[in-house]
Parts: sequence; structure tokens; C-alpha cells
Amino acid sequence: MPSAAHDDDRPDELAEVAFRHVADDGSAGRRWWDANADDYLDEHGAFLGPADFVWCPEGLREADARLLGEITPATRVLEVGAGAAQCSRWLAAQGASVLATDVSRSMLAAGRRYDEAAGVRVPAVVADARRLPLPDACVDVAFTAFGAIPFVPDARAVHVEAARVLRPGGRWVFAVTHPLRWAFPDDPEGLTAIRSYFDRRPYVELGASGAVLYAEYHRTLGDHVADVVGAGLVLDRVVEPEWPAGHDRTWGGWGPVRGALLPGTAIFVTHRP
Repeated sequence: MPSAAHDDDRPDELAEVAFRHVADDGSAGRRWWDANADDYLDEHGAFLGPADFVWCPEGLREADARLLGEITPATRVLEVGAGAAQCSRWLAAQGASVLATDVSRSMLAAGRRYDEAAGVRVPAVVADARRLPLPDACVDVAFTAFGAIPFVPDARAVHVEAARVLRPGGRWVFAVTHPLRWAFPDDPEGLTAIRSYFDRRPYVELGASGAVLYAEYHRTLGDHVADVVGAGLVLDRVVEPEWPAGHDRTWGGWGPVRGALLPGTAIFVTHRP
């Protein structure tokens, strides 16, 4: 159960960072994004653009990668964990019919600042990626770029729901933190492993009250594949974007020094059979 500090929305100061199992159903992620939407966009909005489709901190763009396949005016696309819906705006500008969803009302609302700049406004719905308010087999493509999956303890439920709303043959593509990410520190000096790759305890930030302020869940490559297969999906390929020459932007554990040696992102391309 949430602590009293969060029941009445009073702020709770960060007191501890740890890797441990906690009682969290994904609510910590929603609260964090609701509280930090504006700050996040102030920091990263210029890189992500108002209506650009950037898959990851490495800067891989859908315009180049085409991981979603051919997009036409007849293509029905769903974005889960859309955040400020920049990717959805880009797709809408390509002519697709797009719906953006996110568990954070504040992120979707903050993203409206980009509508005028982009000249594109996409429909947006507040929804948990594990319980989408959509009928079966209603979309051709579904995707998320670092949304939803890292912030829930039951990632397979996201894949099951994606499979449910996809038509047969539809594509589900998701980008997540590469499973190697948590084994190494953000500081690239030495790049000495500090945690076991197989340690699945989530990264959590705890408030002075003991409440979970933020939780990000680690899964191995095998875990991701098992979740995809367990959801009845077919894995087509895994993309590990390389750090491009001349890209000097640091984003948490992503940066040119570490990126030259280790992948920071994994993108899974799957489809519903």
C-alpha cells in the first residue's frame, strides 16, 4: 500500500538509492512521471524534438531505421508509454492514424506544448499499458520507445496486451535499456562490473518515509525473449544501436565513452502470428 506521504500527495524527499525488491505495482513510475514531466522535457525535449521519432539516447531515428515497417495513411498505430507523444506526432505527419497512450496524465499534458510547434495534434489517452481501453485486433502496429516496460514489475503483461490489440500479422516493437546497463556504473572510468547481470532486483529510489519514489526493473536478454514468446508473439530481430561518431551527448548511463564499448539500448522487433 502507498505510504501516507503519497496518499495525500505531500512531497517525500529522496533518502536512499538501492537495488532491492519492493512492494510496487507500477504506481511509483506513474507518480514519478507525473511529478517530473516538465523537468524531464526541459532537460531532454530539445534532443527528442517536438515531432521527431528518436528510439534511444544513441539517436537512432525511425526515419532511418524503419523498424515499424511501411507506414501508410491506412496504417493504424498505437504508442504505449508515449510520454509527450513526440514519436506519435512524427508518425501522424507521415500520414498514419495514431493513438498515443501513457499512464502519466502530466506527461501527455506537458507534451501539448509541442502541438503548435509541430503543427500536429494526436489523440492521447491516459492508460496503463497492461490494461488498454481498446478492442481486440484493432491496430496494425504498436510500439514503445523506453515507455511502460522498464517501470512495471510484470513486463509480460504489457506484451500480452500488445498482442491482444494487434491484428494478426501486426508488429510490436519496443525499445528498452540494454540488459547490460545495470551491470556497469554510469561513470565509464574503468568500466568495472559492479553488479551481477543476473541480479534482477530493481533500481529503486526511496523517500524518507520509506515510500518508493521511483522503480526501474532490470531484465536479462533471456527474460525479454521469454516474455515475448510467453505472450504469443514471434521475435523477428533484436537491434543494438551503436554509438554514432560525433554524438557527444551524455544521458545518464549513455555516453560516447561507454557507448563505444557496450550497448545501451536493445530494440525488439516482434509480430503477432
